[in-house]
Amino acid sequence: MIIEAALNRICIVMMSAVGDAVHVLPVIHALKRHAQQARITWILQPGPATLVRGHPLVDEIIEFDRSRGLRAFADIRRQMRTREFDLVLDLQVYFKAGVVTSFVHAPVKLGFDRERARDANWLFTTHRIPAHPVGQHVQDQYFEFLTALGIAGEPVEWNLGPWPDERAWQQEFFAGIDRPAVAMVIATSKPEKDWPPSRWAQVADALYADFGLQPVLVGGRSPREVEAERIILDQTRHTPVSALGSGLRRLVSILDGSALVIAPDTGPLHMAVALNRPVISLIGYTNPKRTGPYRHSHDLIIDAYGDPGEDYPISMENRTGRMGSITVDDVLAKVEQWRSTAAQGPA
Repeated sequence: MIIEAALNRICIVMMSAVGDAVHVLPVIHALKRHAQQARITWILQPGPATLVRGHPLVDEIIEFDRSRGLRAFADIRRQMRTREFDLVLDLQVYFKAGVVTSFVHAPVKLGFDRERARDANWLFTTHRIPAHPVGQHVQDQYFEFLTALGIAGEPVEWNLGPWPDERAWQQEFFAGIDRPAVAMVIATSKPEKDWPPSRWAQVADALYADFGLQPVLVGGRSPREVEAERIILDQTRHTPVSALGSGLRRLVSILDGSALVIAPDTGPLHMAVALNRPVISLIGYTNPKRTGPYRHSHDLIIDAYGDPGEDYPISMENRTGRMGSITVDDVLAKVEQWRSTAAQGPA
């Protein structure tokens, strides 16, 4: 059954991490294709807000700064007090998203079904998407909201950039690099998803010496990322370029200009997919069928999540202690596979 809702003023509640923000963009594209007049307001955290600010289809961003604790909820409640929307899409399944959704005035508040909604999140919505007994990729779960509204999700579009005014910085950055660049995402938000820095160092040296490529370290400057950078720079014979802390918009430019991206399951992996860059994925902690690259570079996934020959289902189960089983040779074999495929050109 199609849920009837006006589509003039739409509020999206998705306050999670960068990867999730990337997954929201195709939903916004589909909404705007279906209802060009729609004005879209997006409530999200300050970090991912820097990534999508300036996107031509995002009309308004309202930041939910969770570092402010209860004051963050009070801020949203105050901003929503006198505003009216036609539709709210609660794309998160947690209690905090439900509370924020409750502050938004709209006749239709669409969320996940009761089975998938956690922390009683379903209590804060007026309508719910149908239950889906078979696991899906996160991107396809978001497309379920479009299906419930009778809106086509295809074609899948992101339009992540770089924006026209970012091209000058991109050209300046790559002007100092005299060989094809490989962006290496050296850490994630969870230690369980990280790959050992000493192995990144070995890969970086091989990329430079054996493949004629320039490794570029990318990411933020969290303590773990800074420590990984220190180890890599200390252990490499051919010093890679470090672009840690460049910020998400400049990271878009770096990924866009790179010949190849190598990343664990983290936001920049999905940014690379959105930019249509080939990406070697190192995945062991999370289920790659659910959170891996969407319809992209599947032949370059290094799957340490499953045991050899295991046909595991799509699920939210995490498996600890798996990333260490990925070897340097595993990664370099994928680099060689990518190089061989690139050399062959289009089919």
